[in-house]
Amino acid sequence: MSTVDWTAWRPQAAEPEAAGLREQKKRLLRQRLTDTATEMFLERGFDAVRVSEIAQACGVSEKTVFNYFPTKESLILDQGETTMAALRAGLADTDHSPVEAALRILSDELRAMTSWISAQDDPIQAAAMIRRFGALTRSSPSLRAYHRDMTDRLVTVAAEVLAQRTHSSPNDPEPQIAATALLGLWSIQFQSLGKHLDGSRTPTQIHEAVTADVRRAATLIDTGLTAFKDAAPTR
Repeated sequence: MSTVDWTAWRPQAAEPEAAGLREQKKRLLRQRLTDTATEMFLERGFDAVRVSEIAQACGVSEKTVFNYFPTKESLILDQGETTMAALRAGLADTDHSPVEAALRILSDELRAMTSWISAQDDPIQAAAMIRRFGALTRSSPSLRAYHRDMTDRLVTVAAEVLAQRTHSSPNDPEPQIAATALLGLWSIQFQSLGKHLDGSRTPTQIHEAVTADVRRAATLIDTGLTAFKDAAPTR
């Protein structure tokens, strides 16, 4: 089966420089599994494709698929772990505000996508493929539930790191609402992409338009989160 490299527009966790041949083979198989699964889901629908069929198409066992991806949903919604690692590192950096850290991560994710579009022979078709991917992730109750669960996990991680910055508890109202507001920026970027990936804009124009939308939303919450750094827990 001929597949598109779907992982290329989703930032991946950094691979150690000294990664050996075995690790490279594992990375390539992981990519083949998710690319093949994405193609099959797009063609037939998420719920109509069995994991055993994906395994057969890739010449591996079903157990092997689950060794790389714990659930069927994670075969295409695997970006969360990379975002989580970026959030931990970015929000812990006290040289930057929480909003600045979130905007940096979002910009990296957006740049990966628009760079991938630019590198394709037909950028308009590439943008249409990403729109189809977005529609696919909204097409199944289990995918929507998986996405909500991952968002909850990201909010929890963000609240933990933000609480450390103010020596408060992750369960305090301030880190909780700050984390929820920050993760809302990902929804804004996703919605903005759906609006601007319309085939009429160049990758550069898409990047500029989506960035503008996200920054508008960030400006709305920035004042409150700037004050957050001075917040003291009340017992």
